[in-house]
Parts: sequence; structure tokens; C-alpha cells
Amino acid sequence: MSDSDGAGVLVVSATRAEAAHVPAGADLLITGIGKVRAASAVARRLALGDYRRVVNIGTSGALRDGRSGLFTPSRAIEHDISAAELAAMGFHQPDEWEIPGGDGSVLATGDTFVSDPVYRDRLARRADLVDMEGSAIAAVCADFAVPLRLVKVVSDNADDSAMDWPTVIDAAAQDLGTWLAETGFGAV
Repeated sequence: MSDSDGAGVLVVSATRAEAAHVPAGADLLITGIGKVRAASAVARRLALGDYRRVVNIGTSGALRDGRSGLFTPSRAIEHDISAAELAAMGFHQPDEWEIPGGDGSVLATGDTFVSDPVYRDRLARRADLVDMEGSAIAAVCADFAVPLRLVKVVSDNADDSAMDWPTVIDAAAQDLGTWLAETGFGAV
């Protein structure tokens, strides 16, 4: 592969369904759902390979009404860690990562499947989108000094509609595959 068609790029997805339309020839890693699985799988792969960039594709819930489409977040935060409380005890734990070149949106990541409206509203004060892997992948990429691009398609409103995720996944996967093909795996 030439530089413009994905050479040296690791495409990461939590599920095969989200990666169903990734262009042929991509170096694709399916991690499984959640922060631990994502971090572990990406760390293992980065330790073995020489990658110029990681592109994490997947779906996300919108934390504000009216959000739809494809986003490339500029910041990833963990929403289910008590970093402030740990820091108060003398244990400094990063809980947010800047992602250069993003669109200005913020992605909140946690192992909690967000469908509760009260929790959604609380998260919406800090973020635009929510997923279950993005910040974990950002943490690993930062540790390995490998640039990251997050690419998320809104699949639901992080409310009761989140339970319909299986019925909308293929349309989201098509959008993700198109983005990868049109950008040369995030080269632009």
C-alpha cells in the first residue's frame, strides 16, 4: 500500500458490525466492547507493529438532541473514573486526551452503556458524544506516541433509543467505510 491508501495505519473497531464496510486491505483490529478490551488489544498490536497512525472507528450516542452524522472528536474524556478524587489523595490519573485535527467535539468514554436521561444530561455538560472505547484507545496511543483519529457516527441519543443499536449499525458502518475510503484512511 502507498502512504495515501492506509499503509502504516491501524484501523480499530470494537465490533465486526461497526467495521463491516472498512475498505479491503485495511490493517483492521477488532477489540471487543469496553475500555479494558480496547486498551489491551491496541497496546498488544502497537507493541508488535510500526504504525504511523491509529484510526478508531465506531458508533456513539449523542448527548444533546439534534446531533447526528459523523464526528471526528478533538478530545476524549473518561466519564466513569474519579480522577479528581484520586488526585486529592495524591494519585494523579489522566482522564482526558487532546486529539489534534478533530472537529471540536468531545467524546466521553466509559464502560457504562448510557441510556438513562439523568446521566445523559450530566454527561452533556462535558461532552457531545459517548462511547465505550475511545478514551482508552487515546490513552494507549498517547503512551506509544502514535497519532490517533477518532471517527464516530451517531447511532442513538444515549437514551432508550440506544437499545435499538443493532438495527442501525449497518448504516453507521457504511458511513464509516465511506469516510475511510474518501480520506485515504484518515490521511486528510
